Amino acid sequence: MSKLKIILRNLGPGLLFASMAIGTSHLVLSTKAGAQYGWIMVIPIILANILKYPFFEFGVRYTSVTNKTLIEGYLHRGKGYLWFYAGITLLTTFTILAALYTVTAGLFINLFNITNTSISIVALGLFLIISTILIFGKYKFLEISLKFVVSILFIALLITTVLVLIQGPVTHVPNFKPTPIFNEFGILFLIGLMGWMPTAVEASSWISLWSIEKWKNQDKPSLKESLQEFNIGYGITTILAVFFMIIGWFTLYGTNIQLSNNAVSFADQVVLLFTNHIGSWAYIFIAISAFATMFSTCLTAHDALTRVSLDIVSLLNPKTKIFSTKLAFGIGVMLLTIINFIVIAAFSANMGKLVALATFVSFIVAPIVGYMNLKNVTSSDLDPSFWPGKKLKILTYAGILFLSCFSLYYFYIVIF
Repeated sequence: MSKLKIILRNLGPGLLFASMAIGTSHLVLSTKAGAQYGWIMVIPIILANILKYPFFEFGVRYTSVTNKTLIEGYLHRGKGYLWFYAGITLLTTFTILAALYTVTAGLFINLFNITNTSISIVALGLFLIISTILIFGKYKFLEISLKFVVSILFIALLITTVLVLIQGPVTHVPNFKPTPIFNEFGILFLIGLMGWMPTAVEASSWISLWSIEKWKNQDKPSLKESLQEFNIGYGITTILAVFFMIIGWFTLYGTNIQLSNNAVSFADQVVLLFTNHIGSWAYIFIAISAFATMFSTCLTAHDALTRVSLDIVSLLNPKTKIFSTKLAFGIGVMLLTIINFIVIAAFSANMGKLVALATFVSFIVAPIVGYMNLKNVTSSDLDPSFWPGKKLKILTYAGILFLSCFSLYYFYIVIF
């Protein structure tokens, strides 16, 4: 079998990771980075992707070698590890998923000019569509559909970026002064950008669960092939982040236009400003890019959080086998739909506060989860020949130090 055919056959977990990662961190934060600070923001975007790489790679490495999920590895390190991760997942399940659907529903309404329909109703429609896809399509359909979604998204964003580059940067207003990066506001923005780029570290276990599911339907690839597939997905997330940054830089930097902190309003602003800069005919490319970005994120996050929740519960209740059945997965998908719709309906006015809480927790625990992943891949569960090499270990410790410093500073700003 040719090398290309092997890569195409193994495409799956890394692609799902890319779909999940390119949500608000890319659409909102990367675009805003370019819009507010210009080309210099390519440095923290690439730096964050490099320094966080080992933590996500370990999810693939551990599962490929042991045939166990990263979460099982936490249990092997001690039940306290598993309970700690369960607490993070619980908070994420009831905040981030509801927020993602709210943003996606708002984008759908704004981008496609739907009137007389509330965000909660559109969100309910999205919940039902995605739940149906996940329950009846299962993993295989999810993987196939996301190959098309990510391909369309990549092409649409590539065309958008090329159009922006051809048009050239927007003219700066007279006496334009660049926004300072190293003041309190700029540092906070950097923390948010790098903290969520490409995604939260606790999502590293999602990749291992997708890998286990994929291998049920085909022969398991080697560690080298699994890492190769993941690297493709990870590379796509990095490239798309740079694309979004370029769009923000060329269409908004130097205009002194204040962008909304609300993700829905922000996306609407970006679309309008972009079409004013390029032309109304280009609206469809940015509209597809924005909606496909958030829809694919909802799809993959809903699937992953269902799998993670069931995996945690089954490990905490090893004598009960029902949590690993197809019926349990379907029930889990619907439970997340019902609970998160209730969250949207009941707490929509305070959604920002709920997400802020989840963001705060993700920042604080990121270096801890990174260390837990390192403990897994350097444990007796793996033969030492499969442990990460010296260079990857050095990058891992650099990433833990980097995340620790950011977390402590973020904690200091929020508390004091």
